[in-house]
Amino acid sequence: MTTVASSARATGPETPYALSHLDALESEAVHIFREVAGEFERPVILFSGGKDSIVMLHLALKAFAPAPVPFSLLHVDTGHNFPEVLEYRDRTVAEHGLRLHVASVQEYIDRGDLRERPDGTRNPLQTVPLTDAIREQRFDAVFGGGRRDEEKARAKERVFSLRDAFSQWDPRRQRPELWQLYNGRHAPGEHVRVFPLSNWTELDVWQYIARESIALPQIYFAHRRPVFRRSGMWLTAGEWGGPHEDEPVETRLVRYRTVGDMSCTGAVDSDATTLDAVITEIAASRLTERGATRADDKLSEAAMEDRKREGYF
Repeated sequence: MTTVASSARATGPETPYALSHLDALESEAVHIFREVAGEFERPVILFSGGKDSIVMLHLALKAFAPAPVPFSLLHVDTGHNFPEVLEYRDRTVAEHGLRLHVASVQEYIDRGDLRERPDGTRNPLQTVPLTDAIREQRFDAVFGGGRRDEEKARAKERVFSLRDAFSQWDPRRQRPELWQLYNGRHAPGEHVRVFPLSNWTELDVWQYIARESIALPQIYFAHRRPVFRRSGMWLTAGEWGGPHEDEPVETRLVRYRTVGDMSCTGAVDSDATTLDAVITEIAASRLTERGATRADDKLSEAAMEDRKREGYF
């Protein structure tokens, strides 16, 4: 496995070691993982089988190789996840011998602790199972794959983002992070959300995936899929409540830029079947993946920030 140090590029006699921008991002993320391992007792990695969590796990594997990753994984399963992604999740967990905690939204609904929304989407319902799992398992650091380029509320967060005893986020309690010095101090019952990919862009993620030859669920590449149009997005039909009678289903060549609950995650028209084609497509895009394909972020200008204040990712 290539280490961060060995990937340095020689650029001349006066600068014998110079990191590419991907090397610098990788080095920063590896440092963050090791910092958390040294500061916290029970960290956990949020892992959904989406591209950002896949890259995050890859970085964690690098950070501690040849030793195993000293953290377990946590996935909040809405019950409306894409089957291809769940299969990838389970295969990855088995391949690396990892421990996976699954918090099920469906179980909360079955018990009457949560109610289905009229629009069928379960993405906002993830908050309670997530915060309950953190409290019950006593996780004190929770790694997330959020990036600052995705959405303006995420752009406000520090790499180490303090959450109170109710898992709520207060932007006014954000701590300075000068010179990559991270403050993980927290009171009993509080925890810290940690974002190793904060400074990455969507293009960085895809370029890193290509460089490291990281396998992804095929849903990220162009394929033919039955979809229907709603709110300007191509959604996949499912038991969650789509399509309506006035929403005809058609088979189109599409791919997904981001993967979440299928009731609010839209596909984009694309013929990009390879990594190079995806990178070219992303480089020409003027919309982030969440801005282009996530219905839950379109509910209001402050939709993401409101959810984060309640304990969302």
